[in-house]
Amino acid sequence: MEISKAKFLKIPQSAGVYTFWKSGIPIYIGKSVNLKSRLNSYLSLDLGIKTAQMVNEANSVTYIQVTSDLEALLLESSLIKRYKPKYNIVLKDDKHALYIVITKEEFPRVLTSRKTGDYGPFPNSTNVKTIMKHVRKIFPYSDHKLGKKPCFYSYLGLCNPCPNTGLNRTIYLKNIKNIKLVLSRKFNVVRKNLEKEMKNLSKLEKYEEAKIVRDKIRSLDYITQQKIDTQQFLENPNLVEDIRNLEIENLKTKLNENCKLQIVNLQRIECYDISHLSGAGATASMVVLINGEKENSEYRHFKVNQKNGQSDYDSMREIARRRVKTTWNRPDLIIVDGGLGQVKIFDEEFRKLKEFSKFNILVVGIAKNPDRLVFSDGTKMKLQGETLQLVSRIRDEAHRFARRYHHLLLSKSLLH
Repeated sequence: MEISKAKFLKIPQSAGVYTFWKSGIPIYIGKSVNLKSRLNSYLSLDLGIKTAQMVNEANSVTYIQVTSDLEALLLESSLIKRYKPKYNIVLKDDKHALYIVITKEEFPRVLTSRKTGDYGPFPNSTNVKTIMKHVRKIFPYSDHKLGKKPCFYSYLGLCNPCPNTGLNRTIYLKNIKNIKLVLSRKFNVVRKNLEKEMKNLSKLEKYEEAKIVRDKIRSLDYITQQKIDTQQFLENPNLVEDIRNLEIENLKTKLNENCKLQIVNLQRIECYDISHLSGAGATASMVVLINGEKENSEYRHFKVNQKNGQSDYDSMREIARRRVKTTWNRPDLIIVDGGLGQVKIFDEEFRKLKEFSKFNILVVGIAKNPDRLVFSDGTKMKLQGETLQLVSRIRDEAHRFARRYHHLLLSKSLLH
């Protein structure tokens, strides 16, 4: 099997799952945090006997790029379960692959098995145990039979609520439901549910409980984000800068493919978000990326001058008008956390000002489930890979900055 130079150059340096094919039949499926590096290793002359046999037998290779190591692990197991490639068995040692089992009990246990299970097979047991260790910190679960006293892990918060207490079964089952969604690669559904729960708790002024849910969201984001192979840092001291440049170039290419306006530079990106509590105490934030990196000195807060009956659209229009009157540096791209309505408002206000209209500044909105950009003409662009990482990073930063200011003003009002 040969990989052409042109095809090899297109292989991303990100997490994904790859498949070796022979006459339309998968003969080996694997995963990697760096697809290009892993596939390049198969071109080496120093391969094991069985691996060299597999490579010589294959006549093509394909790959699927994903957003995180966790998703790559889950996708790999799903594809192996579906196709049962022969070399996934031949290349392994005498140990069986690992499965994850969720029992059908009053308090379901989460276990691992070498025989069969609900999720798997997972070729690498170490990866599975590491992933479940992270998942357990977010959604605690039990792996023991019922007893009379709270288990040891309950004191560490890893089996909470502990089935031995017989309490809070509803909360426990909610954790199990979320674990099933994570293992089914439905990360966006889990995140959306957690965000909804956090907002509801905030409305009820249960801020401590809302903080716990917020920390769950952050932990979920951590285990579902793209990881970088340590070896890449050792080989390239400018790796972070190269990654940021790649993200910017990919975003610019995608934007130019989906809109009439052709973007030349994406040096300065501004992102806006509105934060409020049931419409009260609205604040807004502007965060800035310069060449893909956060520029904290350029961040700005806005206290929205609310009037009776003012909507999110009215608040966004106010912020847009205040922005165009400033002497701050000109953005190359504006991202608003919202849909078509918010995009049109910002776009209209910027076009009214001659100094800005001549630059044709692009305004887009970011919507979720699935993550996508929305243009002023209604066009939608799906986000994935490096573009999703970049846009998600600035959106989450804008959201964090807006909520921080909102909570600050709220706490001050409660003291007076």
